[in-house]
Amino acid sequence: MVTGSGGSTPADGRAGTPAAPRAGGEWARHWRHAGLPGLDLLRARYVGHSFPRHAHDGYVVCAVTDGIEEVGLPDGVVRAGHGGIVMINPEVPHTARAGAPEGWAYSTLYPSARLVAGIAEETSALRGTAGFTRTVAEDPHLGRMITGIHGAAEAGNALAADSLLRLAVAGLLSRYGGPLPTRTPPTAGARAAARAKALLEERMADPPSLEKLARELGTGPFALLRAFKEAYGMPPHTWLTDARVRRARTLLEAGGAPAETALAVGFTDQPHLNRHFTRIVGVPPGAYRRERASSPADGAGR
Repeated sequence: MVTGSGGSTPADGRAGTPAAPRAGGEWARHWRHAGLPGLDLLRARYVGHSFPRHAHDGYVVCAVTDGIEEVGLPDGVVRAGHGGIVMINPEVPHTARAGAPEGWAYSTLYPSARLVAGIAEETSALRGTAGFTRTVAEDPHLGRMITGIHGAAEAGNALAADSLLRLAVAGLLSRYGGPLPTRTPPTAGARAAARAKALLEERMADPPSLEKLARELGTGPFALLRAFKEAYGMPPHTWLTDARVRRARTLLEAGGAPAETALAVGFTDQPHLNRHFTRIVGVPPGAYRRERASSPADGAGR
């Protein structure tokens, strides 16, 4: 996602979109616009970079503008090329990598659950929690609208960006949306997994071993491992790394220094944070923090 707030604009970039170059022709920018609350934006090209299994507390909507993106989901792998849109619901574990030697470029929106719920309530008849019933769709029109949101935000035009955002999300929900499945009553294994998750969140900086965690919950290590993976789509250690990165994002957004943030979330040092943060978020923590600290009052640079 980005290695710095400066750098060159990519060949298919738009005016006012500094995206720092990376090795192998990669570039990226992960940022927010102050006039678009509840939304993160990412525009990038990746070739060798791959995202490990992780999840988001909000939605992911990306329009592929070049190359092929390959996304690994719990029920299989999907691919999207130019004109394709990828839609991922909250807390769905997934991976992402290039599906072709030239990599892929895309414009991505990360709308919060609250933002999507508000648009769904105002524009649709969906009941319950709105989500996407398809992961990939060929929809060049909505794809252009997604890239248009980025272009308007990068030009400092919050009114246009917000208008396009709401039209795009409403269009996506209309064509590919539906209510997310209601949760079934938790089994004993699911309850143990939820308790394990809460304990790992509480002790993030000094987590117990799997054996100690299972003993504390009154179950066996293998039983807990299976239950946790079934509930959250990844084993506890993978989930913990993702959770640490999520918390690090919150601390960095509040102005925390990367070195202090690394220790606060349980990484051994800043290089350890840099490695995992960059793999999961797509940009180093320093660049992520700078983008959020450099926003002027009118939000034009955020």
